[in-house]
Amino acid sequence: MDVPKIVTELPGPMSRRYVEESKRYEPNSMSEQVPIAWKKAEGAVVEDVDGNRYIDFTSGVLVTNIGHCRPEHVRAVQEQAALAMNTYDFATPQRVELAKKLVEITAPNLDKAIILSTGAEAVESAIKMARRYTRKYEVIAFHGAFHGRTYGSMSVGGKQGVKKHFGPMLPGILHAPFPYCYRCLWDKNPEDCGYHCLKYLDWLLETESTGDVAALVTESYQGGAGSIVPPGNFMKQLYDWCEKRGIIFILDEVQSSFGRTGNLFAYEHFGIQPNLLCLGKGIGSGVPISAVVGESRIMDALEPGSLSSTNGGNPLCCAAALTSIDILLRENLSDRAARYGDAMMARFENMKERFEPLGDVRGMGLAIGLELVKNKRSKAPDAEITKLLVDECWRRGLLLIAPIGFYGNVIRIAPPLSIEEELLCKGVEIIEDALMAVTEAS
Repeated sequence: MDVPKIVTELPGPMSRRYVEESKRYEPNSMSEQVPIAWKKAEGAVVEDVDGNRYIDFTSGVLVTNIGHCRPEHVRAVQEQAALAMNTYDFATPQRVELAKKLVEITAPNLDKAIILSTGAEAVESAIKMARRYTRKYEVIAFHGAFHGRTYGSMSVGGKQGVKKHFGPMLPGILHAPFPYCYRCLWDKNPEDCGYHCLKYLDWLLETESTGDVAALVTESYQGGAGSIVPPGNFMKQLYDWCEKRGIIFILDEVQSSFGRTGNLFAYEHFGIQPNLLCLGKGIGSGVPISAVVGESRIMDALEPGSLSSTNGGNPLCCAAALTSIDILLRENLSDRAARYGDAMMARFENMKERFEPLGDVRGMGLAIGLELVKNKRSKAPDAEITKLLVDECWRRGLLLIAPIGFYGNVIRIAPPLSIEEELLCKGVEIIEDALMAVTEAS
């Protein structure tokens, strides 16, 4: 494969032009990525407007699970665009078939689905459902969480960067620590801590709650906080804790679903069945669509007209989602993610032993985080070397998402699940070369 292929200086002249015009005409509120302008993408390859070709380890932020612009996926969008693109709440075969498909492929207790537009809208809708069903208003969420940028989803978010100077937030939100074992608040080890984060929840109820807890919302793994994966059976115990107290368990799988973690849905790793499941990103593989799949006892507590969406469930997006899901299942991309993810983790663990700045490696399937530090003993975050690593990879022909995490020192690895093994290996080799370069320069 003739990838990567760099044919200009970086950034190229056309990319520079579009990046400069972006700064002139668009607000600077979006995240800072490497300074290129995409022209087209296919599979796991991105070409910029100057003709430079890159291996893609972003999936457009964990979206294009089946790969960019799959011909079958593109045809489904084109064909539907010629028929109907928006019907509001009027039923369409595509919307009804997608709702049915989501019920069929998720846990047995999840027997209804509402189709929406964005992940944030899905989280907002799940909170509304839980509050209406329970007639309670408090929601427990976690430090480090990212659930979206609308006010409800921001409020259950657990990082200041998303909420800074946007207050006040939604009332009734109670936050607790998430098990970030590499940087445990209590300096515990996951092997013997007894899940101190879980024990803290009882104290949270005792000290902050008014006794009106409707729901708990959590990601299956924390993406924006730095790809933080919960240890052992923490998630199962958390689910049991909620069930014992009659608290609705909302699982945000907007970025972890549709094969990303090595199972079709991440909750399958934990042996649980959430009451409400929020989906997005990979469901449309590039077309904006999301969903909440849940228990009818909760979802049917809302009367007609109390929750719908102008663009949610439109036939164009539903046709795209149905095709994306069909490809995922037919090609068994979940197993592919598990197999490739294990191989990548082994390579990165080897790098961790050899390179001082690589402090921690964690992940599930093809959702992997690399945490960069000044040295392994202090674990002091090193945001500067993390940015340098992203830049070095880009100049070698590998696209990565801008650094994430509490301290901006985590690299997120998220290639399309359909990526060819040759490209995957090339991408890992580029990371290794770039890591060697920044380590020697530090």
